[in-house]
Amino acid sequence: MIRSTENRWLHRFAILTALATLFLICLGGLVTSKGVGMSVPDWPTTYGYSMFFFPFSKWVGGIFYEHSHRLVASMVGFLTVALAVWLWLQEPRRWLRWLGIVAVFGVVLQGVLGGLRVAWMKDELGIFHAALAQLFFVLVCAIALFTSRWWASAPKVPIRDGSGPRYMYQAVTAMIFLQLILGATMRHQHAGLAISDFPLAHGKIWPALDPDSIARYNQKRLETTALNPITAFQVGLQMAHRLAALLLVAGIIWQARLTIRHLGWSHPVARLSIAWVGLILGQAVLGAATIWTNKAADIATAHVAVGALSLLAGAMLVLVARRCFETSPVEAVAAAGARGRNEPANRPAQLPA
Repeated sequence: MIRSTENRWLHRFAILTALATLFLICLGGLVTSKGVGMSVPDWPTTYGYSMFFFPFSKWVGGIFYEHSHRLVASMVGFLTVALAVWLWLQEPRRWLRWLGIVAVFGVVLQGVLGGLRVAWMKDELGIFHAALAQLFFVLVCAIALFTSRWWASAPKVPIRDGSGPRYMYQAVTAMIFLQLILGATMRHQHAGLAISDFPLAHGKIWPALDPDSIARYNQKRLETTALNPITAFQVGLQMAHRLAALLLVAGIIWQARLTIRHLGWSHPVARLSIAWVGLILGQAVLGAATIWTNKAADIATAHVAVGALSLLAGAMLVLVARRCFETSPVEAVAAAGARGRNEPANRPAQLPA
């Protein structure tokens, strides 16, 4: 069988899988935002039926969202397996074929975590489930990038001190992932409104966390139920989420400044960097709107979706910079000279391979 690095239909199928994964993340966010994650109490069946033969007449209320989430997850699983098989049959790059196998293991683990979250009724598993969903989305999008014609013929960009932007992309992307984990922890602990006002926090810049204050917050909290009062830890967790958001906004603006300084405004990487700033600012506005709207399901779900896209933009910048940036000729000569000065005089010469 002839294998080629240029396969448009394989690339398009990878994009389809990535879009289906994004839709699944949005649907999962909607399930959590509406609080209907346990509307179907059994797994892998649905009220005793095979999930693929559950009567449509019973898709009512929260069951509709949760059961739809399961079916879309199954579809993403099938697409991922098909993508891995396609890669194995037609992709000449061995590392990319194995990346497809990693994606299959990832989607299987994701499904098992989602099922155990229902079977064991453990909110902690929901946090891991949400974090893995983000990583899986990035992985599938990376496969789509690697199978593109652009990746095979990406032009090199001579850049002076290119490590600066690359390190910033990596640092800010890591910050986004940690922020997404904080957000998932808040959602799955049902603490999304542990602080019900913004930009202040219970009327202060930093809220009091003593037991009397927490009891007072619970009396006023719009989301309070007898079974789920907020705790000092949950209030502190949301404050950490807000502080991390401020650091993230500062970091995203700084990386854009570095990128524009090195590449100018018109370079595609600079444009992606600027779009990344827009995503993060939009994410911040959606976070505030989530509080102002008393955690409206559509706003909270949009917050989850833009978070996933923000993480993706950072990961793509990391990969693109690694592929495209190269040390400028002046820097390369200087680096070679520095290496030569640091080598011992009696070091034997290296023979060409």
